[in-house]
Amino acid sequence: MSSNASKAARVANVNVGLLAACQAMLFTNNATLIAINGLAGLALAPNASLATLPVTCWVVGGAIATMSASQYMKRVGRKSGLIRGASIGVLGALICAAAVWQASFWLLCFGAVIFGTFNAFGQYYRFVAAEVAAPDFRATAVSLVLAGGLVGGILGPTTSRITVDLIGPKFTGAYLALIVFVLVTIALLSRIRIPDLSAAEQAATGRPFSKIAAQPKYAVAVMAGAISYGVMNFLMTSTPIAMGVCGHPYGDAAFVISSHVVAMFAPSFFTGGLIRRLGVIPVMLAGAALNAVCIGIALSGVAVANFWWSLVLLGVGWNFLYIGATTLLTETYRPEERAKAQGANEFAIFAMMTISSFASGMIVTNAGWEKVNYAASPLIAVVIMALVYLFFKNKEAKA
Repeated sequence: MSSNASKAARVANVNVGLLAACQAMLFTNNATLIAINGLAGLALAPNASLATLPVTCWVVGGAIATMSASQYMKRVGRKSGLIRGASIGVLGALICAAAVWQASFWLLCFGAVIFGTFNAFGQYYRFVAAEVAAPDFRATAVSLVLAGGLVGGILGPTTSRITVDLIGPKFTGAYLALIVFVLVTIALLSRIRIPDLSAAEQAATGRPFSKIAAQPKYAVAVMAGAISYGVMNFLMTSTPIAMGVCGHPYGDAAFVISSHVVAMFAPSFFTGGLIRRLGVIPVMLAGAALNAVCIGIALSGVAVANFWWSLVLLGVGWNFLYIGATTLLTETYRPEERAKAQGANEFAIFAMMTISSFASGMIVTNAGWEKVNYAASPLIAVVIMALVYLFFKNKEAKA
């Protein structure tokens, strides 16, 4: 390997490491929000069925911003765009803290929308990792960045437990703690070295989006990524409320969510290797199968162990599906097309999360935990059928 190639590889590795650390901070905040947003919403909502609306608003903020974030980063560059996007998180956290202080449900929803904008920018960390990595290292780079979320799975719920009553009223301290992790994210992003697109690349538009979207591989990647995130969010958001209804204390719910987030990201250390060895479709099918098993366990009882096993398998299944879908997606567009291809994918994910987070609150409070799981089952079946179709289509093409 030449000295220039060796230097480029080192820079790429450092970038992936920094992006993994940013992902850790992002998911520390996300896990904290997941643990407290529904409960804060339940405490302030004028109607119990609106309890998960702050979670939905957080997702809506990401959905509104995701396409603009992608196009904005194409204009100003990845590094500048990510730093400016992260700074919005400080404002969102302050508004959420002020909302709890003033006992204003609708201000809490507004603050969640603003914080969701920061989350929209953060979702591109995995794509940046894929862009700086060599083609044969791409799946592993995506996996390693997502592995940063493992730290979030530990720090987020732990932070929420420590800070939830630290400053009155309840939840104020937990929202203010989010600012610390946002500031660490900005410091990490300032050290990343990512070459910006040239003027020609910025001006290039590539193929029309309709041509990109018409590819079966792109369609399946977007659908699998969106449904995997939607089902995961649907079940995870309703879990703390369902456990509360079943008489389990907040500490148990926080432990289940913490274990779930760890399960979402711990497999990332070997998911990339599995994709290289077995292929992306088989790994994604394994993820969908784990999600189906998760629903079976959830329907078999309401003990803490049922919630724990269900959410852990849900996390591992999400990991296989999400990393697989991201890897599959990166094979469907050219560099000048990435803003629209990635933006549309992220919008689909956020749209599914918006529907799932709001629906979960409505269903779990009105129909119960069992109906939540029944509602998720058809979506998993659709993913399995789409992946089987693509598997045989690829086999045909090779033959």
